[in-house]
Amino acid sequence: MSDNGVQRTLGSILVALQFGLIVLLAWLGLPSFLSDQAPAGAWVTSVAGAFVGIWAVSTNRPGNFNIRPVPRAGARLVQQGPYRWIRHPMYTAVMACGIAAAWANTTWLAWLALGALVAVMVSKAVLEERWMLMAHPGYAAYRRDTCWFLPWIA
Repeated sequence: MSDNGVQRTLGSILVALQFGLIVLLAWLGLPSFLSDQAPAGAWVTSVAGAFVGIWAVSTNRPGNFNIRPVPRAGARLVQQGPYRWIRHPMYTAVMACGIAAAWANTTWLAWLALGALVAVMVSKAVLEERWMLMAHPGYAAYRRDTCWFLPWIA
């Protein structure tokens, strides 16, 4: 299998892990939110994550992005909205909601799932950055001027 084939397969595996961990964290955290027992900080974190996610999707229209860390053919490099400051706002949103779910549940399983989710999202970002450098000539300069997941934190 070629290097590109291996990376594409790895990308698909990471997406499957991501969605499995999201479902697990939602299953663990949702009861606390529904019973109004989630801490205020978990609520704030989940709302912030949802806001960043909606802002990212509204800026980077469906059809321009891919759930796998491989750029779509003909996709444009988005540098507006949250992408002005961070390169992976959708990943940031997923991790923020994961943090909220773990915070609301507080079990070791929730924190373990969150750690695994963060590892998956970082791995996806590393892989995606390789692909973006190949697909978009301006990506190297964009990367120098922005942060990975949070503004002002490299």
